[in-house]
Amino acid sequence: MMLNEEHILIQDTARRFARDSLAPIAAQLDAGANPEADRTLFLKNLHGLAELGLMGLNVRAEYGGSEAGVVAFSLAITEIARECASTAVTTSVTNMVGEVIQAIANEEQKLHYLPKLCSGEYHAGAFCLSEAGAGSDPASMKTRARRDGDEWVLNGAKMWITSAEYAGVYVVWAVTDSDAAKGKGISCFLVEHGTPGLSVERAEEKMGQHASSTNRVLFEDCRIPASALMGKENDGFRIAVTELGGGRIGIASLALGIGSAAMDYARGYIKEREQFGTKISQFQGPQWMVADAYTQLEASRLLTLHAAQLKESGKPFASAASMAKLHSSETANAVCYTAIQLMGGVGYSREYPLERFARDARVTSIYEGTSEVQRVIIARELLSRMNS
Repeated sequence: MMLNEEHILIQDTARRFARDSLAPIAAQLDAGANPEADRTLFLKNLHGLAELGLMGLNVRAEYGGSEAGVVAFSLAITEIARECASTAVTTSVTNMVGEVIQAIANEEQKLHYLPKLCSGEYHAGAFCLSEAGAGSDPASMKTRARRDGDEWVLNGAKMWITSAEYAGVYVVWAVTDSDAAKGKGISCFLVEHGTPGLSVERAEEKMGQHASSTNRVLFEDCRIPASALMGKENDGFRIAVTELGGGRIGIASLALGIGSAAMDYARGYIKEREQFGTKISQFQGPQWMVADAYTQLEASRLLTLHAAQLKESGKPFASAASMAKLHSSETANAVCYTAIQLMGGVGYSREYPLERFARDARVTSIYEGTSEVQRVIIARELLSRMNS
């Protein structure tokens, strides 16, 4: 697709910020030797992204957003992820939280929360859906919300919540009708940071994306006002399924950024490195590896922008988003290993960023729906078309 002037401006803005502010400290944040100082730097960069309008790219201007659209969001996430996947995932999820509030919340809720997300007053937003036994199957969640007069009382635990420890607001799903059919009695709530009964456990020790906190969030007799309900009671699962489609565009964009950065680095290396008296880039074997990798990355880019354009146009996009997420995440994992192979032993060394890229890419085929779940969604959509 052809990008317009606004798309190019936002892409360039994100690229410059990522190059100037994220790239110099990405390895430091990944190493995590000084957690408090690293956290300060990380949050400073989140605020910088908010100041540039990149925390509310598809949020309307009246709520403090950039109103730039889904394609611009995808382009920005890709550029950020090229330099720091941890920052990219936080940016993606915060945009996702902003979009679900804009789509479902009432006017009072929108005016209260969206400007804080978009401006950086809230460092981030958190999407509390997954649980220990309800990851790929969120309809099986155990978290409960019980109505008590003018309040709701939340009890349960959410797992693998991105940005939980510095989020300003949590979008939380809970069962409100235990007698309803599976997935039919779930509601969606807005819970503010600091609400009594809400606690965030220490960050998980992960394989990659170290600078992005991923936490377990507990709700223990957590009382929230009746006005915290977002959308219709018992209609929350439909909301979750819809918004996950948009989140998959974000992760597809993120994976594309990581994979592209890995191959660009390796390509530069083999153009300078010699073996047997010849530049590595002059051998046919490495040339074919480069050609195959960039062909797959370009396919990922086209699939991702296609899904973004469908969503931006108000057309059905769930299957396209799953295709983009599946292809981009699997490609990112594959080309990161191709890049390491091209660089040989030094690619395996922490002196170079390839091993970080490979670790950061691994989770993209897991979170926001595993590759296996994406295949189920795609197949279901394709087969249903034949029956209609």
